[in-house]
Amino acid sequence: MYLVFRAIKSPDYRRRWSERFGFAKLQRTDVLIHSVSMGETLAAVPLIKQLMAQNPQYTFTVTTTSPTGSAEVIKALGDKVQHCYLPFDFAYAVKRFLRQTQPKHFIIMETELWPNLLHFAKQQGATMVLANARLSQKSADKYAKKRRLSTPMLKLLSLVLVQTQAEAERFIALGVEPQKIKVCGSLKFDLTIDPNKKQQALQMRSQWQRSDTPIWVAGSVHPGEFAAILAAHKQLLVSFPNALLIMAPRHPEQFNLAAITITQAGFKLARRSMNDDVSIDTQVLLGDTMGELLMLYGAADQAFVGGTLIEGGGHNPLEPAAMGLPVYVGPNHWNFAEITELLANAGGLQCVAGAEELAALLAAKWCNPAEYQQASDAALAVVSQNRGALTKQFSFIDSLMA
Repeated sequence: MYLVFRAIKSPDYRRRWSERFGFAKLQRTDVLIHSVSMGETLAAVPLIKQLMAQNPQYTFTVTTTSPTGSAEVIKALGDKVQHCYLPFDFAYAVKRFLRQTQPKHFIIMETELWPNLLHFAKQQGATMVLANARLSQKSADKYAKKRRLSTPMLKLLSLVLVQTQAEAERFIALGVEPQKIKVCGSLKFDLTIDPNKKQQALQMRSQWQRSDTPIWVAGSVHPGEFAAILAAHKQLLVSFPNALLIMAPRHPEQFNLAAITITQAGFKLARRSMNDDVSIDTQVLLGDTMGELLMLYGAADQAFVGGTLIEGGGHNPLEPAAMGLPVYVGPNHWNFAEITELLANAGGLQCVAGAEELAALLAAKWCNPAEYQQASDAALAVVSQNRGALTKQFSFIDSLMA
């Protein structure tokens, strides 16, 4: 039923159902890495490549749960790894999957923990690492309510590489032995910006004849946020009639709804997927493509990160920060609480309650170049100062694999 429901919105969920139930035909593997969706996969790819380079004698399998994550694995790693969807956590599906792959080492990205998966992987003798682990207080509270299930599961882990000390303490409170936990920072800080991508973004902005007009991005936004984003832009157009909003919905199945919402609100729309011309009259560019958000951030001055004006927990604010953009989020940003706090304390990020406050802060930065530059420099500094998680996590994992 879950797959049917998802397939209504995203046709990609209609495919490869056999993999979801453990019926894929797979080869044995030395290292199994589960990277969930696109965001986790993007963060994991440099680590995976480094582990592959250091251990050429090993075979690697990378699993995801979403079609966007799957597409990113294929794009980044191609046939260098075996790839499939991770089966649902039914005992029969997981056992069949593990019987075929028989991994010696199992690396799980972030906090994608499934009881049957961990139980049967441990039963087969795999060493299990939770890498780039994050655990919000909200998630920790949910685990705490189900200790009889969560504590035995967490104790199966050989190593937990957490992003922050606060998360280390949450894992310890849930029963993980302190000696298994290492604070390494977030792999997302080790985001590398391709100079060509930044140059491509600037050229694109020039083609739009927008080199000197205000541009802002609303990235990874959800349907419950569309109205607020468009209301903020409508308010901005009063003072900045040539301002351009680039709106990039989080999921492909939301692209058409976004286009309808924008046109019904009376804006002049261009769609990126259709290569529509962006003229000086264009008010909203819909970023309805996959894999281009970082470049779109590079073509803008400021950014709002979605999933935060709804009860979504938010998405990664480091991508616009790494591009030197002042960043804004809504109040519901618990998925990236520590990163958000770091950026906010430095002055590179501000939290907004809704459309009116967002529009006012965007306008204030455009009206005050010194204030804008200060926020831009602060965002870049936070990203630069917190790099190094990749080296630390690679070192711990590689020593365990030796």
